Amino acid sequence: MNNKTKIKFLKLMAALAVCAMSAVFLNIKSDAQLQERFPNLAPLPEVPQTPDNPTTEAKIELGKLLFFDRRTSGDVSTSCSSCHDPHKGWGDGNPVSKGYPGTVHWRNSQTVVNAAYLKKLFWAGEDTSLESQADSAVTGNLAGNGDPDTIEERLAQVPEYVRLFKEAFGVERPTYPLALKAIAVFERTVVTKDAPFDQYMNGDKKALSDSAKRGMELFQGKARCIQCHNGPLMSDESFHNIGVPKNPLFENDAQRQIALRFQHYARGVSEEVYRGADRDLGLYYTTKRPEDKGKFRTPPLRYIEYTAPYMHNGVFESLEEVVDFYNKGGGDDPRKSPLLQSLDLTKQEMNDLLEFLKSLSGEEIIVEEPPEPPYAVLDE
Repeated sequence: MNNKTKIKFLKLMAALAVCAMSAVFLNIKSDAQLQERFPNLAPLPEVPQTPDNPTTEAKIELGKLLFFDRRTSGDVSTSCSSCHDPHKGWGDGNPVSKGYPGTVHWRNSQTVVNAAYLKKLFWAGEDTSLESQADSAVTGNLAGNGDPDTIEERLAQVPEYVRLFKEAFGVERPTYPLALKAIAVFERTVVTKDAPFDQYMNGDKKALSDSAKRGMELFQGKARCIQCHNGPLMSDESFHNIGVPKNPLFENDAQRQIALRFQHYARGVSEEVYRGADRDLGLYYTTKRPEDKGKFRTPPLRYIEYTAPYMHNGVFESLEEVVDFYNKGGGDDPRKSPLLQSLDLTKQEMNDLLEFLKSLSGEEIIVEEPPEPPYAVLDE
């Protein structure tokens, strides 16, 4: 090999090295590499067992009544179903949840469907079980605003609840912690495993249209969804900043701004951060690390056809808007995850991806609201 050939060879090797390093830093992966790197898509397994709160029919019956009972809130106006309505995808259908009367909430209400599989509840993963999530919702100032002692007394004055608590837990009088357990058990029955995607993965190759099959390939490859939406639940349950734009609601509604500033204050942020409150800070509220501002837990994609609007602040009204947002590489935020890149999807590819996303939902789960069991009649 003469000197000129050696120089050409060294230049070629240097160029290859630069390309390799660029792929590392820019996180460029081939479709095959993307599919191999992350947990595989799969049908949902059985609901995880909870040894400290095993499921029984008596608990399900009790939990269903409590889920719809407004007496679990401060002024008996709000139940779990007020923000998690079966007829609205088990959310409340609003960009940002309506919250407790006299206040408003600051985040979109997430669906209860398949929450049984989650290890991190709420948009920033503040709770780790359905029992603790129920407590946060019932007592939260902007949610149920309930007092546990008052709730216990209300339940104790309802003969049907006295009977059901004894049947479910063997106690003579209802207690607040056991009410939370019953609600959680009922919520663990709100699951969907009959979606076309599940049928396809379980062997029915006709369950997905050709368009949805192409969309699944895009999901795992060119569209890069698999990076965060992976595994049976289609969520890595990790936290990412994707640059979700601000929702104008917070600028145009004084109560929304108050709710947001209250979160800043209650979560103990610095005065400087409080005074600049113009958006939800997500994981930062828990960690207080600047790099966690704007990070939220990856939402599962199951049942997504029925759970509009989307994102933690409900800024997108349709799945089409969501796909377009990702196709453009997410939003404009200095802390945005490097995982997001412009996708250059064609119109046909975007349609195929939407068809696949819709295949993740199955039939709607509708549970009609039961009548609230009455209080005992006082003896004269």
